[in-house]
Amino acid sequence: MNQVNILGSTGSIGTSTLRIMSRYPDTFRPGLLLAGANLTRLKEQVEQFRPRYVSIAEPAHENELKTFVSEYPETTFLPVEEAMTVNCDIAVSAIVGTAGLVPTWHAIHHADRVALANKETLVAGGEQVMAACAKQGTELVPVDSEHSAVHQALRSGSRDEVAQIVLTASGGPFRGLSAADVAGKTAADALRHPTWNMGDKVTIDSATLMNKGLEVIEARFLFDVEYDRITVKVHPQSIVHSMVCFRDGSLMAQLGVTDMQLPILYALTYPDRLAAVTLQLNLGGSFSYEFMDPDVDVFKCLSLAYRAGRGSQVDRITLNAANEIAVSAFLAGRISFPGIADFVEHMLEKVNEPAPQSVADVAELDKQIKKLAQLEVSGGSF
Repeated sequence: MNQVNILGSTGSIGTSTLRIMSRYPDTFRPGLLLAGANLTRLKEQVEQFRPRYVSIAEPAHENELKTFVSEYPETTFLPVEEAMTVNCDIAVSAIVGTAGLVPTWHAIHHADRVALANKETLVAGGEQVMAACAKQGTELVPVDSEHSAVHQALRSGSRDEVAQIVLTASGGPFRGLSAADVAGKTAADALRHPTWNMGDKVTIDSATLMNKGLEVIEARFLFDVEYDRITVKVHPQSIVHSMVCFRDGSLMAQLGVTDMQLPILYALTYPDRLAAVTLQLNLGGSFSYEFMDPDVDVFKCLSLAYRAGRGSQVDRITLNAANEIAVSAFLAGRISFPGIADFVEHMLEKVNEPAPQSVADVAELDKQIKKLAQLEVSGGSF
């Protein structure tokens, strides 16, 4: 029986993880459920899954949650600081944004395996996180469908045999559109993703291709492959989740349904595989798949991510922080869709800070850059 701590239990990945776990009650038990601010959903999860521990990051909800949990003797309320030190077999890092960095850092020190669904953790703090995993002996298994696909493909060969990693992208709702076409697109337009059901932040990042840029940086840390050997192909069907080309010319691709439960299940069970009837890809009848190059002139965020990745850690922290602020501004109708990339580029030019030495330094620098970004986005015309 594996005890699983879910950091970000009320979000898209967290709820999908609990759905998977409910199908295998003899294999997984909820240890800690940690939520951000969604008290209503967290209460529902406590009622249904009866975890050993529960916590919430929003201080205003602590007393209400503590009172609620008192009715469930199987579950103990913990303050956030104490909750992050709960030992477990597997910790699922599913908190969106750099808010997930510090919880993931703690998980590395208190779990045998971290199932990583938070790409910003490696984008901002990749050096420190990977060093901690090596020191602690903690296994890091990716949950993003693209990195899960690469992880699976690499079981066909060693890392030093890799010629190229190919990350696939759906292209989002604006695939094939010109710069003029996307200029007037609204948040409602951008949130209509053609193949995946994700949270607002990730969906907007998919529309700008920033999501793919962040995944390129994540792949650099996860698989220790240079940026020149990581490429992106737009694949509208979202069935081929990524590919690895080996030096002998063999190309290994992982195919699967467009459901995050599949890579979550893989991260929970690796190196084994459990039967999952509902996640089988239908191969009946005829089918065909398309692949094309991304339009980096229209979707500049992908190029900006490569630029930041090849630059410094401060560049990567700036890229991610500026993007978070820009996406929030776009969702609020305060900047345009093209303005997201323009603002990120503006911030990359503006920020020049010393390199962080610790995870605490990374978190503090991220906080400072976001404060600056808030001022810049309010005073600019993006």
